[in-house]
Amino acid sequence: MTEAAQTTMIRARSAAGATSAVRRELLGWAWLAVGALAVAGVFAILLALSRIPGMEKTPFWPIDFFYKGLVIHVIFSLVIWLQGVFAFLVAVATLKLAGGDVRAAPLGRMGQGAVLLAFPCLFAPAFLEATQPALDNYIPLILHPAYDVGLLALALGVLAPVVRLLINLPGRLASPPPLAVAMALAGFIYIVALTCFGVAGVLLVGEGGLTWSRDQLFWGGGHLLQFVYAALMVTNWSILARMSLGDEAVDDRVFLFAVLLIALIALPAPAFYAAFEPFASGQHEAFRLLQFGIAAPTLIFAASLVARALRSQSPWPWRDPAFFALAMSLALFALGGVMGFLISGSDTRTPAHYHAVITAVSVSSAGMLLTFGLKELGRAPAPPRATRILIGLYGGGQFVASIAMFVAGGYGALRKTPSGASSLDAVAATGMAVHGIASIFTIIGGAAFVVIAIRALMRADAVRIGRVTPEGI
Repeated sequence: MTEAAQTTMIRARSAAGATSAVRRELLGWAWLAVGALAVAGVFAILLALSRIPGMEKTPFWPIDFFYKGLVIHVIFSLVIWLQGVFAFLVAVATLKLAGGDVRAAPLGRMGQGAVLLAFPCLFAPAFLEATQPALDNYIPLILHPAYDVGLLALALGVLAPVVRLLINLPGRLASPPPLAVAMALAGFIYIVALTCFGVAGVLLVGEGGLTWSRDQLFWGGGHLLQFVYAALMVTNWSILARMSLGDEAVDDRVFLFAVLLIALIALPAPAFYAAFEPFASGQHEAFRLLQFGIAAPTLIFAASLVARALRSQSPWPWRDPAFFALAMSLALFALGGVMGFLISGSDTRTPAHYHAVITAVSVSSAGMLLTFGLKELGRAPAPPRATRILIGLYGGGQFVASIAMFVAGGYGALRKTPSGASSLDAVAATGMAVHGIASIFTIIGGAAFVVIAIRALMRADAVRIGRVTPEGI
């Protein structure tokens, strides 16, 4: 064998090893995302137990656990779950872009290690009696150094596969897969969000306010994370539409334009720290108004999907879990969008809007993982009927719960306040009661997703990877 042939063989083996490592990494990101929801479910049970009178007197039960448990439930069911799904798609995009020549392949595993480290750092402080919760916007906190380490590890862990994708872009931009372009743009937004966190942190340290102004620290970057989630949702919509309606259901030009527009709208955010007095009302309002920019690109792509589906001669495949998840996510996002433009004041209409929108992202992510995700992992598909039922419970429950909460807010129910029915207007009390009942169905749907996803991920390989997903992805 000549020296050139040996070199070629070594390179081929190295490339194959890198690709195999990234494929194993996909499974790790799926487990981390589903595991985050599982942890959130455990804390949901603990929250329910903490409402039992006298529970605080139980041996070893933490003092004032309810609000600390609520923080952990939110951070795992929202932040870690969605960022885990985001990292999964970034890894898939890297494989589709680079094929057998993945540069900086170890970055993905390093990122997974950091996120895995974040898990105990983020939930353990809830069981320490000396800790205090802070129900800040977007990223609620428990004031403890371990929690801070957990947030930093999470941020760096998700950043690692994003950086790897960007490293793999040069030289491959002639005809990149749409998924790779979309995830690169979403990764850029993620970097902008982390930049906002960093700038805010430096400014607060300079003012000596970092120890007490955590809400200020996360205000700007928290808004930018919503742009990441919007890009994730739009990408999920594209995948689900292709899976259920075919490649012709998605206009790649409209899809990529929508994600690009989300990134361009997010781009000016770090400049707000220089253009406005830091942490003053003007800066707060600028970030708040910027978030309304998400509506245009998501609406453009949603309208394109609906228009193409209406022009199709075939009946809509409601029995297809991918299509059902797509329809449910679109309905939730439309509901949340309408609510967003009707909000005034500080009451439960704000969380009603946010819950509808963020559940739209979660439903699309759950549907994507149980269809496209499992196929990319070489796993057998989840049972279609069970998938439709859990999506219906999860999304439908939150649809009703959000409407009920919005109505209650219109009649005076305040947000972040555990008001009893006796202190509320009759309509508001009824709305909160309906919200509570509907939320039970949402919880059941989320629990069913965790169970079905875990069972699917534990199965032995059943599908040959690379021949089962639409070509356009």
